[in-house]
Amino acid sequence: MCRWLCVVAITAALAGDGLHYHVGRRPTRDEIRGQDITVFPDGSGLPAGTGTAKQGRALYQLRCSLCHGDHGEGRGDYPRLAGGRGTLSSGEPILTVGSYWPYATTVWDYIRRAMPYDNPGSLRSDEVYAITAYVLHLSDIVGGEEIMNQQTLPAVRMPNRNGFLPDSRPSRDAGRAGSATRR
Repeated sequence: MCRWLCVVAITAALAGDGLHYHVGRRPTRDEIRGQDITVFPDGSGLPAGTGTAKQGRALYQLRCSLCHGDHGEGRGDYPRLAGGRGTLSSGEPILTVGSYWPYATTVWDYIRRAMPYDNPGSLRSDEVYAITAYVLHLSDIVGGEEIMNQQTLPAVRMPNRNGFLPDSRPSRDAGRAGSATRR
């Protein structure tokens, strides 16, 4: 009986039957604007802010180490962040920020959108720059005093920057702006 009622309720909700369940709320324009960013590998889209690994260490210990370990070694089901360099071509690659990710700006964007796990999107830009700097420092990519900001972060050369190849297949979304034509 419960399964049937759940299916009916979900179907009715998807069908737009006008039922209101009073769960959640509409986001404010400021909340939407705060999440409406796109950060590209060249750094366009990065907001103003600054941080160093030295500043990020305390933030990392407070907000990240419970899941990712004190030194980025990972815990339980939460992934390692540091180490693994040179393992991608091995039989057991270790995918970490330092071994796999091609752009430091992507690390920043991921931390900004998805971390901390229990409260994603709650970090201020300066905190994201500092934590990103610390995570990069754990993999010996940046120094402890190096300032990360809109100009310096895109200039960081990640160890696997050239490890990805562009997808040369035509897009299946022919007709959309910027897509390849169908075969």
